Amino acid sequence: MGALKEQLRADLVVAMKARDEAAKSNVRMALAAIMNEEVAGKQARELTDEEELRVITREVSKRKDSAQAYAEGGRPELAVKEAGEAEFLSQYLPAQLGDDEISAIVDARIAELAAGGEAPTMKQMGQVMKAVTAEIAGRADGRRVSDIVRAALG
Repeated sequence: MGALKEQLRADLVVAMKARDEAAKSNVRMALAAIMNEEVAGKQARELTDEEELRVITREVSKRKDSAQAYAEGGRPELAVKEAGEAEFLSQYLPAQLGDDEISAIVDARIAELAAGGEAPTMKQMGQVMKAVTAEIAGRADGRRVSDIVRAALG
């Protein structure tokens, strides 16, 4: 079992003993997302730590998108609930990188690709994104990374 799943189970026990309904609900939701991912596909399997992190990152992103949609749709009470869930789940993610740190990683990957030939252009954005995403692995939002890569290549 992955370390994140173990942490979530331990936190569920703490939340149940403390009778913290919000925390209990959020932790159960995260565990359910991980378990659903484990049984998806043809064969059930244990997720690696990286895959568990990816699931939690995806759940946080879903909550943020939902909160924005609810806010735009005139449902502020649901927007607050979704934003709270996203904030709660964010504590299980590694510290997020700042724009300067992302830019440094992007510049390093672009320099590596440029060393093998000519400087990458927007046509090679996919290659740059693949290299950067592998290094960042859940420590930054994909949209932010994409914007920074686009600016560096543009």
